[in-house]
Amino acid sequence: MILALAILCAIIWIGLIFFHGKFWQAGPILQPADAGRTRMDIAPDVTVVVPARDEAESIQPALSSLLAQDYMGRLSVILVNDRSTDNTGDLARALPDPLNRLTVVDGAEPSAGWSGKLWAVAQGVAEAERQCADGSGYILFTDADILHAPAHVSTLVAKAQTDRLHMVSEMVELQCESLAERALVPAFVFFFTLLYPFAKVNNPKDKTAGAAGGTILLRRDMLRQIGGIEALRGALIDDCTLASCVKQAGGHLYLGHSCLAKSVRPYPTAGDIWRMIARTAYVQLRFSPALLVLTVLAMILVWLAPAALAFLAHGPAQWVGAATFAISLCSFIPTLRRFRLSPFWALALPFIALFYTAATIGSALNHHRGKGVVWKDRAYTEAIPNDGRTLEQKSRRA
Repeated sequence: MILALAILCAIIWIGLIFFHGKFWQAGPILQPADAGRTRMDIAPDVTVVVPARDEAESIQPALSSLLAQDYMGRLSVILVNDRSTDNTGDLARALPDPLNRLTVVDGAEPSAGWSGKLWAVAQGVAEAERQCADGSGYILFTDADILHAPAHVSTLVAKAQTDRLHMVSEMVELQCESLAERALVPAFVFFFTLLYPFAKVNNPKDKTAGAAGGTILLRRDMLRQIGGIEALRGALIDDCTLASCVKQAGGHLYLGHSCLAKSVRPYPTAGDIWRMIARTAYVQLRFSPALLVLTVLAMILVWLAPAALAFLAHGPAQWVGAATFAISLCSFIPTLRRFRLSPFWALALPFIALFYTAATIGSALNHHRGKGVVWKDRAYTEAIPNDGRTLEQKSRRA
């Protein structure tokens, strides 16, 4: 029985390593030099939409990095101040804007059935349509805690034009300074690439669709084709929902890592990271107890069982388990190198996986206790899962 378990774990890992889009690789990564491959005499309009709620600490450096973009075409930035309780809007308006690129919109209270962030994004898109009625060019969705290198917008547009893509998304560099961040943040990226292997997302023939909300460049005609932001109404995993809509409409996607954008949002404690995971983990599972059970079993087979077999089993089962455990650790090393961390952090992977499993269970418990998803002082008890299927969505102020 133990040997059969060891063989099953080994088969799972063989499938993951060789037949799952090489999820463990560190790339792809867009470099600034990529911008030179396209005809930069054709520089379409780009409108950046930034939803912000209580982002006083990061809003000025984030917006300043966007206003300082080295882009040959027309670039405009729309900040939607999503009813902040701090001075986010005042700080944004106080920024020097010599090229007259910035518009600050004071957001309205979310309409029924909308998640707060998406309602802010929808208002930003409406302002973008008002500013550029012909609907050409691109919209760049980004967060209020991200710093962009001067060449970032040019590089994103170059990628979209060169490869004829409808949507370009990047996983920005995440903060990795505190002990909790070093222990848990690289695994967040690693597990994301396991769920959404970049090679599969980028393959037009594969149904896998994913995106990272920190950087999404989208053709405006594609946004209209999928029905606008209204198509995502109520979604809590809005980035992957958007990617799914675009791919189902025949759009071509790109998802990779960024070396030109970095989040400055800190997660100083394990509790902060727990709350980040628990916020949407059960949404990812479509609020399904059956999928939760399957996910927990999968986490045990993939991450915990090989380690247990390697240290506790005997004979052939131990050897197979040890080999499988070694493969799982090696798969994590490219991600650790990306974060400039020692490969010895891989030894903690079973404990990290246990933490993520517990946070996922906690997400489900929160939902069934009626707490729902809480973010920026708003709580949501139901939502649209990331496959785009509509469920009744209700929101309340926490």
